[in-house]
Amino acid sequence: MNAAKKVIIDCDPGIDDALALMLALASPELEILGITVVCGNVPARMGAENALKILKQMGRMDIPVYIGEESPLVRAYVDAMDTHGEDGLGESHYPEVTKMRPRTGAVQFLARMLEQAAKAPEEEKISIIALGPMTNLARLMRQYPESLAGLGELVSMGGSYKSHGNCSPVAEYNYWCDPHAAGEVYAGFAALPVLRGKRIHMIGLDVTREIVLTPNLLEYMCCLNPERGDFIRRITRFYFDFHWKQEGIIGCVINDPLAVAYFIDRTMCSGFAAHTEVETEGICLGQTVVDDHDFWKREKNSHILTKTDALQFMKFFFMRVIGECEERVLEGLMGRVLR
Repeated sequence: MNAAKKVIIDCDPGIDDALALMLALASPELEILGITVVCGNVPARMGAENALKILKQMGRMDIPVYIGEESPLVRAYVDAMDTHGEDGLGESHYPEVTKMRPRTGAVQFLARMLEQAAKAPEEEKISIIALGPMTNLARLMRQYPESLAGLGELVSMGGSYKSHGNCSPVAEYNYWCDPHAAGEVYAGFAALPVLRGKRIHMIGLDVTREIVLTPNLLEYMCCLNPERGDFIRRITRFYFDFHWKQEGIIGCVINDPLAVAYFIDRTMCSGFAAHTEVETEGICLGQTVVDDHDFWKREKNSHILTKTDALQFMKFFFMRVIGECEERVLEGLMGRVLR
């Protein structure tokens, strides 16, 4: 059996972040060294409290949580609590975790861990799964660029290639929230010698919009695992209502778990290499400009994911988070739930 991959999850919990954390925590392929939180869906300190709630739910209080940047690099902070509720977890109001508290210094934690891995073999370097705005990562790049020698891979849920935006006609929220940070990180992957040959794996709206948690799927979760299913029901109810009012979807798009699934299993998504930049001004603020025809002839700093298999993902999620065997999961997904 291959050794678990060392990862740090940088996130802004958030309902879909919570589901992504649950998937990561239930996956033996990952050795989660820590969770760093950035302002995004909710303020960073609230997000850190929510991360602790997920750790408690999953029985994984051994993983440290670090509070990171509390405002974007340049623009004013705009949260997404209209989407995620006043507590960030769908107004489920789970009690605060008191036995463990979040720590400060997320950027310093990232730098320290990456520096320790700088001279390790490639397979032992530390990867980052980024599920929120890239503010922590941009600060890391600014203040500790040499630490990036310890970076394995960066998988980012953010951006959009050809799909429409979710907070403007062209922009996805994570990159729109802090476009300057996203722009700096993408520029760094194109220019920094320490990152030569590496690319950001961009899990954008083109693929995440295929991952919809429907009422039928949610009910099936509750049938298979009532305790876990009820937890997911409580945190997603608000999300269901938002998606119906905003996008006319019966169910909710769960963006972030796909980034975790893809990191574990590369057959989950497919795409192409390209040079990508992020717009930081004007009406197209936060848009990912993907040079899919190599017009600029610049360094390919990204791998843009464009296709995914929703059934493959749902099977994976059910088996890990709900804890059911493949045969029974497929029986329900193919025979009853998806019809």
